[in-house]
Amino acid sequence: MSPFTPATPFTAFEVPVLPTHPLARAASAGDVAAVQGALKSVAPRVRRAVAGVLGRSHPELEDVIQHALLAFIQALPSFRGECEPDGFAARIAARVAIDAAKRARAARARRDDAALPDALPASEGAPEGEAAAARRTAIVRDLLTRIPVEQAEAMALRFMLGWSLEEIAAAMQVPRNTVRSRLGLAKKALRAAIERDPVLSEELGG
Repeated sequence: MSPFTPATPFTAFEVPVLPTHPLARAASAGDVAAVQGALKSVAPRVRRAVAGVLGRSHPELEDVIQHALLAFIQALPSFRGECEPDGFAARIAARVAIDAAKRARAARARRDDAALPDALPASEGAPEGEAAAARRTAIVRDLLTRIPVEQAEAMALRFMLGWSLEEIAAAMQVPRNTVRSRLGLAKKALRAAIERDPVLSEELGG
């Protein structure tokens, strides 16, 4: 199994439904040209989603992007057309990126490294406000690896990619209130993690 295979298969939604979007439907049916067209169409948004979760300087960024694109194609039979294909792909990309971040954090823990990311953004030469913002972003990315994937996914889409609740609900194929609940649980878990760690609390401004 590839190290980037999602922990939760994307083909495990309730009932596979043939995609309503013509290109997605053709790609799902195995049309090679449609698969290539679908990948080209969603690639920019997949890249933004992965970079939003991992950071643009992550050493495995390109590998994770490629695995996210593969996961998108594999998941097309479960696409119900409730959002645009690139939104569906971005949601999958966020999940793949979170899984990759969780594995990287587990590997760091096994090496008895620090709990924070390998390299927090350097502050040298950067304005104080920008450096602080970069450190906070890196810390939050690491904290996303500590909570259940559905909660981390919703939080990443909402606060790191700027999606609306409606967009998240459509992409995740769940009711809007479910998204609200997941975000609430995620924020509660992150708040608890910060309160348990004085260093994180200080970095995030208390």
